[in-house]
Amino acid sequence: MMQCHKCGHEWTTPKRVKLPGVKESCEHCSAYLHCCLNCRHYDPGQNNQCRSHTAPWVADKEGCNFCDEFDFADSDATAARDAGEGQARAALDDLFGASGEPTDDENLDRFRNL
Repeated sequence: MMQCHKCGHEWTTPKRVKLPGVKESCEHCSAYLHCCLNCRHYDPGQNNQCRSHTAPWVADKEGCNFCDEFDFADSDATAARDAGEGQARAALDDLFGASGEPTDDENLDRFRNL
């Protein structure tokens, strides 16, 4: 399902049109749809925040752009990937213990048990 990055409203389109136009905006919140934040290549951890190495640098990730590499992100695939990351994180926490710092009460109990 193709959704607006800002409000989550589903983008519906005629069957022949596969991508939003460059200046097309969300009918619910008026955010641009043809933008980096809606693209499947967008990744804040990558160089230029994009997985595509041929895409041009885009400074405004929320603004409309003319990138030829744009491909609307599938929110179902993104949700499945995020769920997989959550499962991996839970498995690591089970293996190595929770990554959170102990509370003051826990530290006090440890001190008293010395």
